[in-house]
Amino acid sequence: MSLRDFISGQFIAVVQWTESDQGTLAYRYPMQNMEIKNGAQLTVRDSQVAVFVNEGRVADVFAPGLYTLNTQTLPILTDLMNWDKKFQSPFKSDVYFFSTRIQTDQRWGTATPITIRDKEFGAVRLRGYGIYSWHIADPKSFYAKVSGTRELYRVPDLEGQLRNTIVGRMTDAFAQSSLPFLDMAANQVELGNKIAEALKPSFADLGLALDSFVVENLSLPEELQKLLDTRIGMNMLGDMGKYTQYQVANSMPIAAANEGGMAGLGAGLGAGFTMAQTMANALKPGVQPAPAAPAAAASGPAAPAAPSAETKFCINCGKPMPRAAKFCPECGNAQS
Repeated sequence: MSLRDFISGQFIAVVQWTESDQGTLAYRYPMQNMEIKNGAQLTVRDSQVAVFVNEGRVADVFAPGLYTLNTQTLPILTDLMNWDKKFQSPFKSDVYFFSTRIQTDQRWGTATPITIRDKEFGAVRLRGYGIYSWHIADPKSFYAKVSGTRELYRVPDLEGQLRNTIVGRMTDAFAQSSLPFLDMAANQVELGNKIAEALKPSFADLGLALDSFVVENLSLPEELQKLLDTRIGMNMLGDMGKYTQYQVANSMPIAAANEGGMAGLGAGLGAGFTMAQTMANALKPGVQPAPAAPAAAASGPAAPAAPSAETKFCINCGKPMPRAAKFCPECGNAQS
């Protein structure tokens, strides 16, 4: 290599960046102790912004397009370096490229449940997750507050900050909301829009713009979800007395066909109606369950004993009789 070739190689004639992947947000052009040639070509592609930084200060910012670098296209840098209008010498300046593409399918979620007050349940712990998208809107602010002088700055470097910011703003949005949990879960689009409005100032402070925010799911922890399912099931039953009557009516043919017949069903009816009344009272707010009926006085007449399992009823007169008897001892009618 000749001396002339070596010297010419120290000057950069073309400045450009071709993104190698989708996760890079900021890229510092490699200078390698070289200087940018006066009249060099700067190519800024769509979804990119180029920023020239001189001695730690942001100078000129270039939107997408093709530029010839001279005093006309570098007015701020020219002023900072005290160049005259006809400078011909190369110059050295850090050049950063920023990707302004929308970063889609970014995931957010609550690592632990968020405790909020609720009109219906008093206090609940919520879990939530969804997606959001954003892009770099102010490269100068993003450079000054986020990426700095790093050679590469990628999306994963920023994810934790954004995710924690989202969860924090969600807590504020829930606290300020007057909607109960069931209404919030049924209006997730409106809830997502409300959270997005609360998040936009925090994103703008970092030089970002929040493009979309979607709440995919709101749920309760498993133990609270079971309690909610139980409550929903009880509400769906409606009138417990009518429900019990319906169940008893369906069971009568089955009970009549079993041993013990309608006598066993009679005892079941009494217990069933008592249970239905107790459950109905428990579901009514402010109503205490009725106390159990006191036991019959010892001096009162004793209730007739229920037939034992060894007893059956006469098919003619209905009197109880031994199950093994072939004829009724009362009416003498033969038994089948």
